[in-house]
Amino acid sequence: MHPSSPAGPSTATRELLARAGEVLRPALALYLDLHAHPEVSGQEARTAERFAGRLEAAGCHVTRGVGGHGVVGVLRNGDGPSVWLRAELDALPVREDTGLPYASGNGAMHACGHDLHLAATAGAAQLLAGLADRWRGTLVVVGQPAEETLAGAEAMLRDGLYERFGRPGAVLAQHAAPLPAGTVAHTDGRVPMAAAGAVLDVVLHGRGGHAATPHLAVDPVVAAAAVVTRLQAVVARETAPADQVTVTVGTLHAGTAPNVIPDRAELGVGVRASTEASLDRALAAVRRVVRAESAAAGAPRDPEVTVVSRSAALRCDPDATAQVRRAHAELLGAARVLTWPGSMAAEDFALFGDAGAGLHGHRGVPLVYWMLGVTGPDEWRAATAPGAPPPHPNHSPRFAPHVSGALRPAVAALAAAALDRLTGPAPTSVPVPAPTSVPAPASGPAPPARP
Repeated sequence: MHPSSPAGPSTATRELLARAGEVLRPALALYLDLHAHPEVSGQEARTAERFAGRLEAAGCHVTRGVGGHGVVGVLRNGDGPSVWLRAELDALPVREDTGLPYASGNGAMHACGHDLHLAATAGAAQLLAGLADRWRGTLVVVGQPAEETLAGAEAMLRDGLYERFGRPGAVLAQHAAPLPAGTVAHTDGRVPMAAAGAVLDVVLHGRGGHAATPHLAVDPVVAAAAVVTRLQAVVARETAPADQVTVTVGTLHAGTAPNVIPDRAELGVGVRASTEASLDRALAAVRRVVRAESAAAGAPRDPEVTVVSRSAALRCDPDATAQVRRAHAELLGAARVLTWPGSMAAEDFALFGDAGAGLHGHRGVPLVYWMLGVTGPDEWRAATAPGAPPPHPNHSPRFAPHVSGALRPAVAALAAAALDRLTGPAPTSVPVPAPTSVPAPASGPAPPARP
């Protein structure tokens, strides 16, 4: 695809818009199924199989079990570039509280929109298969496990992802965000799309005993409480005001009974920073605080601080991003293409590019990543009223994409970006299965141009 001309959308864009509705029924069925049956990081066996089945139905040659439960689907359509689409398989250990008829009941939840990403990516693959006369090259679709723990991309790359499936000409991905449904948001290239991040496991050791004789024990719960409190100063008093750092203690586990002082306390800590240098400083501060509070408590053993996973800041390729942004403006209208200011969310998607060169051996792989609006018009209007709370954000137990307004743009935006990176037209003799025709749902009202 190419930028729109004064004459209006290109032929490819018009056909893409006309055909996008044809893949919605199977994409929606996949979304509802995955939303109702989420699986947390490292346990995505059912999710992977459902996604693999949809890719096979679209005509992809599918490989399972890459880097854990990872799925790779390949659709070859003559000579040309290799364009990759990536979506995440995993859900979060969050109990859903949306009240939806298809809500999860297993204690986990797709609270970050990964079910929508998978459905849109499968739909885009089916759509591109049906538009085979508009492009040539190779489409590679990746279902990545364990994104929430920042471990899945590394696992797939260590399992020979690029060696087995070839060097990408570009890797594309999108992510649900509390923006108006029907919009997308790209970075302007001056700031990272997402922050550098790390996940740490901390173990504080004590000496167990009876609650009636605390002087004969060393209480690791008190030390853990001191660590939680003191870590707040890493941001408040050790980070420059112009810098961006967050330190979050997301889990704290200790003890088995109120009358027993345990002999250990375990903390899960997430650290985010706008640059790798800032992340290094924050991690050093976390280690120092943990050691100091352990020593102050008189612990019998040194604490353990383990970096479970780490990812660099996500920086998109500026030229490829500009071209995809133009394709999205042609597809959706310029008013629906917003500018993303960056965020402190962390993503291991960066490892598919230069940040992961030590894993896959390639530099200069362009990454393009954009945010996808998923908030329905009624919720958005309510949230923009004076004094009203914002829409429920990602990772909230009440996060619920407005699927009737978000799924079709999600499919079309991903397909449009892939077409922008591929070469066309393709030979008309290439045998690629066509999508099943189904009625397209009515589109909702246009959202405001900016959140």
